[in-house]
Amino acid sequence: TYHCARYLRETLTSVLAQDMGPEVMQIEVIDDRSTADDPAAVVAELGQGRVGFYQQPQNLGVPGNFQTCLQRSRGQLVHLLHGDDYVCDGFYRKMQQAFETRPEIGAAFCRQIFIDQDGNCKGFSDLEQSESGILDNWLERLATEQRIMTPSIVVRREVYERLGGFDNRLICAEDWEMWVRIAAHYPIWYEPEPLAAYRMHLNSNTGRHIRTGEDMRYTREAIAIFKTYLPELVAEQISRQARET
Repeated sequence: TYHCARYLRETLTSVLAQDMGPEVMQIEVIDDRSTADDPAAVVAELGQGRVGFYQQPQNLGVPGNFQTCLQRSRGQLVHLLHGDDYVCDGFYRKMQQAFETRPEIGAAFCRQIFIDQDGNCKGFSDLEQSESGILDNWLERLATEQRIMTPSIVVRREVYERLGGFDNRLICAEDWEMWVRIAAHYPIWYEPEPLAAYRMHLNSNTGRHIRTGEDMRYTREAIAIFKTYLPELVAEQISRQARET
């Protein structure tokens, strides 16, 4: 969370409705030193002791805050959920089933719902395939265009431990680089049912960088970084397509 306590109630409610119990599921809010609102109060009200809360001693930015999330996580499957997004009923059950069905996958994600600042549905992400399962040629497809919003994806803990966390050179597009890095090393599972909502508004991290134009600079940098993950014969072509997109 960072300055999004107005949405946090909906976010936490969506998670707690699918709570599998503290023996199975850790739920914790990591706040990047918010000063404009009080996320701790929301956690105390809704969590009733079930939800942990940790506030950074100073603002670190998105990659640094994500890194703290990874370091504090104790489970074998890690879901990073922005404080202004939410998950739909069945999300955690479907994601767990994916990892149980195909233990070799590094991550699993679902189709995404795009909502506005007031929670109105604005559309859905493209349907990658009609059936649940491992995606074909996913590295090349993902490297051409960002196709995974953070709330929709669950990553195996050992994948982060092996590949490292989010690249702190990227204040924006850090998620795209991470997902491409994972796809370069592991199969990825796709769930076609839309079970995660991504909120688009001008006060989000992405929205702030779109207003300044910095999102394009970091996007180009992310493409340059993950070009090295691609097969040599197609790396230049895919990178050029990504920049055009």
